[in-house]
Amino acid sequence: MSDTPHIATSNNQLNKLRASVLGANDGIVSTAGLVLGVTGAAASKETILLAGFAGLVAGAISMAAGEFVSVSSQRDSEKAFLNRTKSQIKKEHASELDELVEIYTAKGLSDSTALQAAKELQQNGTLMVELEKELGIDPDDLSNPWSAAIASATSFVIGAAVPLAAIALAPADLQLPITAGAVLLSLILTGTFSARAGQADKTRAALRVVTWGVGAMAITYAIGHLVGVSIS
Repeated sequence: MSDTPHIATSNNQLNKLRASVLGANDGIVSTAGLVLGVTGAAASKETILLAGFAGLVAGAISMAAGEFVSVSSQRDSEKAFLNRTKSQIKKEHASELDELVEIYTAKGLSDSTALQAAKELQQNGTLMVELEKELGIDPDDLSNPWSAAIASATSFVIGAAVPLAAIALAPADLQLPITAGAVLLSLILTGTFSARAGQADKTRAALRVVTWGVGAMAITYAIGHLVGVSIS
């Protein structure tokens, strides 16, 4: 069936990886921006840590909720496509056997080999299942909103812990450079990991993540400093 729409269902591992990378990056940048903004206002360490922890909890919940809603919608779309394509296969083709033979021959198998393979699948009762997978439909590999939500929230917490730990452990006069350095290093690692997982250019990915992270930290620190000066 050459004119049948073809899309590949989402792979849960890739889905969780995407959610994890986004969660970690957001946790690092948003929490760093928050604590540095409060630091710029010359607040006490206790106030900074309290604000950071509140941001961590709120951010993790927000990321989990956002991922759950987004992936649930994606899963609904996958189910709808699955049902439509199953129905189309049955309506447009009298024989799933002929359809799978056509797919196999298009891949380079001889007519006799393709027919034999399809007949064996028909005999063991898995013909329709194999045809669905060949068309990019796998009912067992639909997106899982719960796994994406958990991965996103967990990675957000881990990412947010970096600037919080740096602020908590650094001496008062070195909070800014130590926190900024820890955040930059974690952003580089996150960008490199995401690029490696997606087989993209590592330098470009790391530079992109670091640029946005530095921008966010600089802006929030400057705003916090201006607010602190105006209040004082």
